[in-house]
Amino acid sequence: MIRNHKRLMVVSVAVFVAAFALVTAVQVGSVVRAQSQKRVFEIRTYTANEGKLLDLHARFRNHTLRLFEKHGMTNVGYWSPEDAPLSQNTLIYVISHDSREAAKANWDGFRKDPEWVKVQTESEVNGKLVAKVDSVYMDATDYSPMK
Repeated sequence: MIRNHKRLMVVSVAVFVAAFALVTAVQVGSVVRAQSQKRVFEIRTYTANEGKLLDLHARFRNHTLRLFEKHGMTNVGYWSPEDAPLSQNTLIYVISHDSREAAKANWDGFRKDPEWVKVQTESEVNGKLVAKVDSVYMDATDYSPMK
């Protein structure tokens, strides 16, 4: 029960941070445009295996973001919790897809991409980086600055 409460808290904080960042970007003059009316956001929380968080960050920094874009996913933002214990093993990010159907196709293409398979294999030569992934799909509200 406590573990589920922590996950819900992490997701809630990440959604708040993402919303704040997006509103701030709009307010300072950046134009945020939707790809379509059915655009869907996905918030993902990765729990890294012990001692693997820096390797996970490196994989995202050096490979994953570019591969997401290649497969139709829009990188919205990436966050690290400030407080322990989550700061020791957690990566939270938000991406968007044109639709829920597109999300499935995007992920299928990404997972089968030979470049991703190689990157994943090479980055996990000393053990798997990720212990757990939580994913939540979200729709922007009618009053959200980002849709």
